[in-house]
Amino acid sequence: MLFGKILCKMNFFLETLIFLGKLLYLMLESFLLLFIPVRKKSVAGEIVLITGSGSGIGRLMALKFAKLGATLVLWDINQEGNKETARLARENGGVRVHDYTCDCSKKQEIYRVADQVKKEVGDVSILINNAGIVTGKKFLDCPDSLIEKTMEVNTMANIWTCKAFLPAMMAANHGHLVTIASSAGLIGVTGLMDYCASKFAAVGFLESLEAEMRGLRKTGIRTTVVCPFFINTGMFEGCKTKWPHLLPILEQEYAAQRIVTGVLREELSVIMPRVLYFAVALKNVLPTKIFFLIADYVGVFTFMDTFIGRGKKK
Repeated sequence: MLFGKILCKMNFFLETLIFLGKLLYLMLESFLLLFIPVRKKSVAGEIVLITGSGSGIGRLMALKFAKLGATLVLWDINQEGNKETARLARENGGVRVHDYTCDCSKKQEIYRVADQVKKEVGDVSILINNAGIVTGKKFLDCPDSLIEKTMEVNTMANIWTCKAFLPAMMAANHGHLVTIASSAGLIGVTGLMDYCASKFAAVGFLESLEAEMRGLRKTGIRTTVVCPFFINTGMFEGCKTKWPHLLPILEQEYAAQRIVTGVLREELSVIMPRVLYFAVALKNVLPTKIFFLIADYVGVFTFMDTFIGRGKKK
């Protein structure tokens, strides 16, 4: 009994020393990387699947990965827009570009098209879950059907695509899972109840999957979660930021390039603009009343008051 207690304390002491040593190393590494350019990985020959590639950020990411020599697999429910992305990707240097029509709100269709991709193209090694929708309605004004659709596209589709392509990545201990979430997946916003819920879930899903891969020692599988503020793709048409110099609407080109750079650097998270790192930290440490006072000051309660949405008129 006494020997067991002594052994337990020795193990605790030893593991604590190892932990502190690793902690110091990683802190020094993080500090040095602020001044040293991070090496970017090559994606030449990698099979990159992008959902929601028919327009906006999905299209811009496809063009950038085409220039880098990746084999592209493009998914979108908009067949015409997706074929246009494929055409532009080929013009941008894409040698192997494959477009598929897929409704990401339907699990069985995701699995069916995923099987088709495996047979016709091969095992996907970089999966970018970009497809998303927004209703822009307050909680009690939002029909149940739209809430369900938001969760199906923004959250469940991420789960089904990962379930379809992760086994091959695990077998090879090589792959990269990317989720284009949102800053609304970190901080709740008025008028975005269903969207925020779906993006919070998407962030939590990928974070737990990262932990699971580390626990299984699948060190060759990376994850990146992207949490941007509003991007001027038309998805949040009409939304206004109270202090644009402090919290600007992001330009599509900047956002797409930042995401691709984050993937190439294998960053665990990409939050933009950078001021949102500070906002998230404040949320986690400040008393609730103080945080909501700040949120009111920056316009969190009124962002969606002038929302129009893609393809809609005032």
